[in-house]
Amino acid sequence: LSTIDMHHHLSRPVSTRICFIRHGETDWNKEKRIQGHTDISLNEVGRVQALAMAFNAAHQRFHAIYSSDLLRAQETAQVLAQREDHTVKLLPQLRERHYGIFQGITAAQGAERYPQAYAYYLARDLDYDFETGESLRGFAERVSEGIDWLVRHHSGQTIAAVSHSGVLDVIYRRATNRPLSTPRDFKIPNCALNWFHFDGQGWHLEAWGDRHHLHEVLTEPPE
Repeated sequence: LSTIDMHHHLSRPVSTRICFIRHGETDWNKEKRIQGHTDISLNEVGRVQALAMAFNAAHQRFHAIYSSDLLRAQETAQVLAQREDHTVKLLPQLRERHYGIFQGITAAQGAERYPQAYAYYLARDLDYDFETGESLRGFAERVSEGIDWLVRHHSGQTIAAVSHSGVLDVIYRRATNRPLSTPRDFKIPNCALNWFHFDGQGWHLEAWGDRHHLHEVLTEPPE
């Protein structure tokens, strides 16, 4: 290796920053219904949250804005994209987990109708797929593939990605080395800004749940 090559190999790896944002509130969030792949749009509170989030993120320039292909994420991303003069790029890997037989019902109804499925849900069983949905393990692999794709295509850039609580759960755990199977002991508010960076070594959490822009419009429902 020449001196220049040596210097190049010793230099710090390029860091890619991603601001992950959970979509704004929907009526199903409010009713605590599990949405999964069900395509529900934002409600009025959700639209206000998205505007507040876009306003708060305005001091930051993004090279690109991505979204899950589900409507609630697209509508949230659209508000940010308009402010930034970007078009939203859809990435299906950022979709929420498919909750199979649990989609459209509340966790309480799930406990009543499908006690065995509910036990797996509570235990965060890695291989249970709600009969017609995705296992936690398969879901996490899909999300990881999506994030790795973003990092490959935006090396050294700062981008935003609007997604879902289940997706953010996977990313948070990967960045903080927490197993998927442990109970969730952190909140994932609608429209909060969650900053990560990815270097040659892995994913790192910079800031979680920045929501000073939301004040009283914020609510904290489940998936």
